[in-house]
Order: sequence, then structure tokens, then C-alpha cells
Amino acid sequence: MDLKIERNVAEPVVRQLVNHLMDWIAAHGIRPGARMPSIRQLAGENGLSLSSVIKAYDHLVASGVLESRHGAGFFVARQTCALTEPESQADNPAWRLFDNASTQLKLGCGWLPDAWRDDADLGQAIRQVVRSDSQALFNYSTPLGSAPLRLHIQKRLGLIDIHVDPGQILTTQGASHGLDLLVRTLLKPGDLVLVESPGYYNLFNLLKLHGVRTLAVPRTAQGPDIAHLEQLLGRHKPAFFFINSMYQNPTGTSLAPSVAYRLLQLATVHDFRIVEDDIYADFQNGPTSRLASLDALDRVIYLASFSKTLSSSLRIGYVVARPEIINRLAEVKMVTGIGCSLLAENVVATLLANGAYRKLLQRLRQRLNKQMASTLRQLDPRYWEVFAEPMGGLFIWARPRCLDSQRVQQIARDLHIQLSQGSAFLPAGEACDWLRLNVAYTQDVRAQTFFQRIEQESIRVR
Repeated sequence: MDLKIERNVAEPVVRQLVNHLMDWIAAHGIRPGARMPSIRQLAGENGLSLSSVIKAYDHLVASGVLESRHGAGFFVARQTCALTEPESQADNPAWRLFDNASTQLKLGCGWLPDAWRDDADLGQAIRQVVRSDSQALFNYSTPLGSAPLRLHIQKRLGLIDIHVDPGQILTTQGASHGLDLLVRTLLKPGDLVLVESPGYYNLFNLLKLHGVRTLAVPRTAQGPDIAHLEQLLGRHKPAFFFINSMYQNPTGTSLAPSVAYRLLQLATVHDFRIVEDDIYADFQNGPTSRLASLDALDRVIYLASFSKTLSSSLRIGYVVARPEIINRLAEVKMVTGIGCSLLAENVVATLLANGAYRKLLQRLRQRLNKQMASTLRQLDPRYWEVFAEPMGGLFIWARPRCLDSQRVQQIARDLHIQLSQGSAFLPAGEACDWLRLNVAYTQDVRAQTFFQRIEQESIRVR
């Protein structure tokens, strides 16, 4: 049983062993009652210490995955089926990305590694709020959200020339919640909207859930394809256009000024609104064109989040729009979920107030810039096609030139790497050999080996 334990990664060996054993039991369909390899055998086959195997087996026994029989060894427990991942989840690549127990390298995920986060400042802020604000521990937040947090958001928006009153800001449980509120409140089944292709897969699923029809606008290196958009507008009358303005997911591209201005002109002529999802705004390195700034929130609704930079667990985002829209959204927010966590809102406000968040962003931008440049150098144009060279952010949209997608996926599986399939980022879900690569993970030894293997096999094919 070769479990491919990695010694040069941050994941502890015992935890890797536990996860690999559970994966092995599930993948091979091992039936309850089957005997597991002895401690000595498993240690010898994988170059492990006896104590590591003992600890892993003890953990699996405590979890109910295995059972120990005195003098006979370890056996798969009778209740294994109730403890393993549901089959539907195991077959869903998007769900597997959120398996925190997995030891796979999530090269295609949409967030930062845990090691990049600042747990010290976050922990200090949590303790400060708990000690000084008992209301945050027990009470609901207000419909619009914490007043101190909205004041800080107002100041931050001013730095990117989006000037609003606090009453135009609504806090949400992350950007996804903001999108859901917008779709629930402003659209109805059968409505037609524009989306980018490739674009955010969860938005596509959300619109489908609510019965909203979509039209795909191809994304270029400069933003949405304006010529294609004009053709669509000549035949259809959409209600909204959902767009990433900066460091778009998954291409990493940003809006060019000329495209931004033309898009706003078309919105006025053809009478549709724009939802500007700026979730990667805080990774910004230089000037860019934001629709909410150019439009002064006339036809644009703006949303962003702290989840990508600060913590995915805090789930704090916000929507910015005209007051009448914000009031409608707040009513739906209260009906469907009462409100956001006041504790989480006040923790974020504390980090904004004491400067810890600003310092975190400086470190993240520098680190991402370095890894973006390094990864782009590594993707040899003879063997990789890169959609565009992003100026910052998390993502590179690329594909191997010489290998088919099945072979690429197999190489990734062999290296214990999880990729994000390109088809997920297309509204119709058609076959696609493009990959979303998260540069925050590309310096891991498994990613480096993956790129080397792609190049080596490409040379042989050519």
C-alpha cells in the first residue's frame, strides 16, 4: 500500500496518513470487516515510524472508521459507510475543493492558503471584541449591518473614487450572499441576464436555481467582448449584466478604460443594470477602471468581500447601491436570514480600525506579485497557452498546448493535485481544456513537479 506521504509539506505526517487511509478505503470499496495491514507492514511499505502508524490507527479507531481486535489487528468498522464522504459529494469536483481534511494540493481553488493568513492579528481582534463588546456575542446586527463597519467601508470606497453615504452600504454574509440577495430581490424566473464566459461558476448555478436565463458574453484580455455584446443587445433585452471588473475569475484580467466607458454607454442606451462583482478589489496593485466610480452608482450595483483576503470563515461582504435598492435588499436579507453576525462584523471593523488589515494587504500583494511573476515565467509558451498575463490577483487562465485534458487530469491525480475543470467556468458547462491556476499554490513541490511533467510529456509528444 503506497500512500505517497509527502515529507516536505506543512501537513503533519500522521494527518496525511489518516486522510490517505480513508481515501484508500473509499476508493477501493473495502468492505466492513476487512483486515487492514499490520502496523509494522504499513510502516515498512511507506518508510514511516511505528509511532506514526499507531497514532493514525488510533485516530481512525476513535473516529469509528476502524475497529481494533485484541491480538488480531485492525479491521474496517461496520459503520464506515456512515462516516465517509457522501457519494454525491465525492463525485462533485466543486464540493471536493471545500474538503478541509483533504491533503490534496488545491491548485485550482479560489482562495489563499491558510499559511498566508494572519491568524495572530485576527485572534487578537476576536479577543478584543469578546472582552469589550458583550452585545456582539449575543445580539443580532442591524438590518444594514454594523454602523462602525459601514463607516470603515465608506472610507475604503472613497480611496477608489466610489463616494457614497453609509446608508448606501449593506453588509452581507460574503459576496455570494450579496449576489443571492440581488437575484432574489431584483429578478424573477424567466428574466434574461448577461454573464461573462468564462466566469464565476457559482453565479451560473445561482441564476439557474432561480430560473433566470443567461446569455454569455466572451471575456477578452480587455474585458467583455464589446462587439459580441452589441450583437446580443441588438436581438435581446437583458435586465442585468454580471461582471468582474478587476482580476476576473478565472482569467485574472481587468477592465480597460475604453471597454468600461463603452459598457456604461450601452447600459444607458439599452436600459440594463450592471452588477460589478469586485471581490478581488483589495489585491489591487495599480490604477484600474471601476464601473461604480465612473457611473456614480446610477446603473451600477457594486459588491465586494473580505473573505478572499482576511478570512473565509468570517463571511463578511457588502453591497453598495442607490438607497432605494439597498432598502429592498435589507428587507429580503432580514426575511431570509435575519442578519449578519455582529461578532464577525465587529472583528472586521476592529482590524480596519487598528491598521492590521492594511498591513496584511501589503504583505499579500507583495507575495502574490512575486508568485504571479514566477509562475508566468514557468509556463513556457512552447508548451502552455496563457490567456493573458494578469497584473495581479490570484489567477492565471492557461492550458497545455500538446496534451489533452484527460492526460493533464491524470498527471494531477498522480501528484495528489486537485485542478479546477475549465468547463465549470462556462455558462453551458461545455467541454473545456483551460485550467484556472491559483498562483498562491504554484511554488508547492507538487505544483512544480506538475509543471515539469507537463513540459516533459509535451516534448515527447512534439
